[in-house]
Amino acid sequence: MLTLQGQTQSSNGFCDRVSRRNFLKIGSLGVAGLTLPQLLQAEAAAGIRNSHKSVIMIYLVGGPPHQDMFDLKPNAPVEVAGPWRPIPTNVPGIEICEAFPMLARMMDKFVPIRSIVGSQAGHDAIQVFNGHDPKKPKPTGGWPQFGSAIAKVQGAAAAASPPFVSLCYQCTHGPYNEPGPGFLGISQAPFRPMGPTKKDMVLNGVSLDRLGDRRSLLKSVDRLKREVDNTSTLEGIDTFTAQAMDLLTSSKLADALDLSKEDPKIVERYGTGDPTKFMDGNGAPRVPQSLLVARRLVEAGARVVTLNYSKWDWHGGSYNTIFNREKEDFPPFDKCVSALVEDLHMRGLDKDCTVIIWGEFGRTPKISKQVGRDHWPRVNCALMAGGMKTGQVIGATDRLAGEAVSRPVTFPEIYATLYHNLGIDASGTTIKDLNGRPQYLVADHAQPLRELV
Repeated sequence: MLTLQGQTQSSNGFCDRVSRRNFLKIGSLGVAGLTLPQLLQAEAAAGIRNSHKSVIMIYLVGGPPHQDMFDLKPNAPVEVAGPWRPIPTNVPGIEICEAFPMLARMMDKFVPIRSIVGSQAGHDAIQVFNGHDPKKPKPTGGWPQFGSAIAKVQGAAAAASPPFVSLCYQCTHGPYNEPGPGFLGISQAPFRPMGPTKKDMVLNGVSLDRLGDRRSLLKSVDRLKREVDNTSTLEGIDTFTAQAMDLLTSSKLADALDLSKEDPKIVERYGTGDPTKFMDGNGAPRVPQSLLVARRLVEAGARVVTLNYSKWDWHGGSYNTIFNREKEDFPPFDKCVSALVEDLHMRGLDKDCTVIIWGEFGRTPKISKQVGRDHWPRVNCALMAGGMKTGQVIGATDRLAGEAVSRPVTFPEIYATLYHNLGIDASGTTIKDLNGRPQYLVADHAQPLRELV
């Protein structure tokens, strides 16, 4: 939190006057247990000044159905195939669900992975966010999630933006939520501008919701900055405190989170949703505009942005109920995902920003009369884009979409690919755990997917 304590404060909660005799206090901002000046100093000492590559990770909460989306089996029995039919894409030989016509027209910019193996069986986001099998031994404190590891290894790409931002909505089912920074500790936790945690960024009573109002912000910041300029108040403080103040008083992060500054046509291209309407009460809301905010955050300097999107765990109900839910969810998904990747290409970000979309497992091949669809950890899928050799499919499943029959892909391999796209050799890079032991970033000495790099 940044506190600018003035001599007087108006009734609306904004600071009216800030004197050089008052003090500047810089705290954690929610991304560091250290003060920001200390963190910036540590990054400089480590020589962290890398080029700005980025990853947007989209978690489809509850297990997206691979055989209804990117691995259709039209010749399977109806209780396996469902009502959907495949359509051709702009890449010969690649077919996807008919509910995704926008994605089909730009499949040359995507890579569906149809053969992910080794998924855990429970509704738990941990493997999606850190790539480690939760059944295997882990270091004290637990494995850090991907964004936290990147924040530790690479640090901030821009002075006015945290390296790791989470746009994930809090789910009432705890395991759906991000696992956190693990043994890296609170200093590498994400900056969270969502829901109640918007208080992570507060400027003497000016919350993130109100940072978009430049007039109010000027009242609490510009007076101080003018006095600093006129009196050299900051001459006595170190470089890193000044840099931290610049981060917190910059408009870059606030502007990235403010969609009123975006072209309304672009907002419409992505689509919008109501964040207060949670799917089935314990998933994530269907909020397409989160993908647009993620793109804006990447442009503002974030290295990793995570978000959760809708609720994909459709257990109960009849055969028709399950597929009616897909009819509801698939079109907005088609619209916002195609908009994001199209937007990245139009802005020249496609070589530097990797997008990955996935869930914790697939669905059972057969729709059951008792439970409808159920968990299926034996095979899973993902959709990737950006910074790779796109326009291809990796892997294949059997005729019932129940087993991988070619090119099985593991979570560590996908994570090795993500690290590679950020310029990190995961097989040679370590981070120290709470006992001071070096830990490799990925398990099993996994290498990046050779088809993509």
